[in-house]
Amino acid sequence: MKKIYLYGNWKMNMLPEEGEEFCRSLADRISGRLYGSDCVDICLFPPFLAIPAVLKALPAGPVSAGAQDGYFEDRGAFTGAVSMAMVRSVGCSHVLVGHSERRHIFGETNEVVARKLEKALNSGLKTVLCFGETLEEREGGKTIQVVQDQLLSAFQSVPEVRARDLVLAYEPVWAIGTGKNASPDDAQEVCAFAAKLALEAFGSGSLIPVLYGGSVKDSNAAELLSRQDIHGALVGGASLKVDSFLAIYENYRKAFAG
Repeated sequence: MKKIYLYGNWKMNMLPEEGEEFCRSLADRISGRLYGSDCVDICLFPPFLAIPAVLKALPAGPVSAGAQDGYFEDRGAFTGAVSMAMVRSVGCSHVLVGHSERRHIFGETNEVVARKLEKALNSGLKTVLCFGETLEEREGGKTIQVVQDQLLSAFQSVPEVRARDLVLAYEPVWAIGTGKNASPDDAQEVCAFAAKLALEAFGSGSLIPVLYGGSVKDSNAAELLSRQDIHGALVGGASLKVDSFLAIYENYRKAFAG
């Protein structure tokens, strides 16, 4: 059975005490189980203010924590921004960059995403680069071109020595928070294309996992995660409850590990 990346993006949900309770419940659920072995890599992405509480309550070893965003400057007059060094300083090992909500709600361009990616990787953070098309772009047959533009723009900023700390996450904008998701075939097609671009950019020495995100839940996880070029899931709403979050991996394991 292949290694699965199970990443949970809480977005603007979970007060610190709620995040702490989630992690205590998670610790109880995974104690003595397969989680934390070579078969699954779990990471949670809480809101900034909940990160300290989450780190305090995380199960020892098998689960990591990351930030949902970070800025490309180290310090300065950037009200509301949090630097990658700050993300590292509180104990996070991961960070998201280029999430579709950052791109389409907050107006982040490919250029801004590339600068954030470069700063995150140079700061020693495992960095999840998100990419994906809108419904209009998919219906217009522009998916592959949009994905290529987003990825190649970002790859130019990645030092080759840091490529091993890169994770890709395909999140079609039209599938996030809508209850819709790309079909397993569509998701596999785009994830395979992303993997091909990464291989061309960084060579076979940097095996970069590609995750799928967009209304992932326990009922569709096994079929999505079984595809060759989908190495895991970046989960939104289903990551807010321990049962639904872990069921994504458990259903995959039951289906393909016997």
